[in-house]
Amino acid sequence: MSAFDKIERGVENAFENVFSRAFKSDLKPVELASGIRKAMDDRAAAVNRERVVVPNQFEVILSESDFDKIEDWGEEAMREELITVATQHAADQHYTFLGSITVEFTYNSELSRGKLIVRGRSKRGPVAPATTRDATPENPIIDVDGERYLLTGAVTVIGRGSSADITVDDSGVSRRHLELRVTPGGVIATDMNTTNGTFVEGHRITAATLLDGNTITIGHTRIMFWTSPEML
Repeated sequence: MSAFDKIERGVENAFENVFSRAFKSDLKPVELASGIRKAMDDRAAAVNRERVVVPNQFEVILSESDFDKIEDWGEEAMREELITVATQHAADQHYTFLGSITVEFTYNSELSRGKLIVRGRSKRGPVAPATTRDATPENPIIDVDGERYLLTGAVTVIGRGSSADITVDDSGVSRRHLELRVTPGGVIATDMNTTNGTFVEGHRITAATLLDGNTITIGHTRIMFWTSPEML
């Protein structure tokens, strides 16, 4: 059983008001970033001496007037900026996520202008940003063209389509191209009946059990695979 499995029940669906502050001045983006970081710090759960799990899903609750500012600032740009803030804070503090990071903006008509509430929860997903080097056989780390991911679920699909767990911008990759399945006997890479195929160490495969340090190629995309921090 993975260390993540041992704490999943304790953190899944665990909402809590972790940041609430009334500002004397107008609400600024820096306050949103502070709320995200504090939500992570307040909900940090130690799995063991090396791993501390923090929320990866955030709800940012604002007053109606401040909620309108999000649209003025650019909602998608602000969301991406806060995801970057969360990822960087996790890397700085050696925190681990259970799944991908999401940020949702909502409003509460009872909140006064300048008041901010951030709620955070940990929700398990197939992959998470790799913010530490703590790869294990149960939770390997992969590098997809420079972006590192921690495999936190049993099955991860990589492809060009939006339904894939990891999406790559590569015309040579099918919408659902490669499956990575974590099993007690190792991680199995399976080509999902694609036209261009999947290659491990240069050899086309239908399915193969990966070894630490293997290179997988799909289309023009190179994927590195590790189960040990010493290999990173």
